[in-house]
Amino acid sequence: MAASDEFRKYLKEGKVVEALTLALGEAIELEITTWVSSDDESGYGTMGQPAPGSRMRTRINLVDGDIDNEVGSQFIGSGPYTELRDFHLQQVQEGRDIIKQNLESLQQMFVLLARTVERLPKANRANAALPSQQPPAY
Repeated sequence: MAASDEFRKYLKEGKVVEALTLALGEAIELEITTWVSSDDESGYGTMGQPAPGSRMRTRINLVDGDIDNEVGSQFIGSGPYTELRDFHLQQVQEGRDIIKQNLESLQQMFVLLARTVERLPKANRANAALPSQQPPAY
C-alpha cells in the first residue's frame, strides 16, 4: 500500500497520531535516481543497484536542508546519456512539488489536530497533546 493511501486510511479510522507519524517519516528525505538499464551486468554495482558512473542521483533532506547531487560520468561531457540530464532535472522539480504538497498536507493535519485538541475537555488536553507520563513515586 502506498504511503498516501495508508495515510488516508489512518485518517478515516481516526488514527491521527499514526497518520502524523507516517507523514513525518515519509517527508524527511526524497531521493531521485536516474539510470539507464542494460541487458548485461556492466552498469551495475553491488546488490543490483546501478554503479556510480551509470546513474544520476539527487537526495533532498528536509530536516538538514541538504541537497546532494551525484552525476555519473556517462551523463556528462560526451557521455552517451547526456540528454537524460534534463529529464533528471524535471524529475527533481516534480519531487520538489511533491515535497511542497506533503508539507501543505502536514500543515493541514496540524491545524486539524489543534482544533481537535481544543475541543477536548481541559483535563484530557494534556493527555492528548503530550506523551503519557507517570507521576514521580515518593
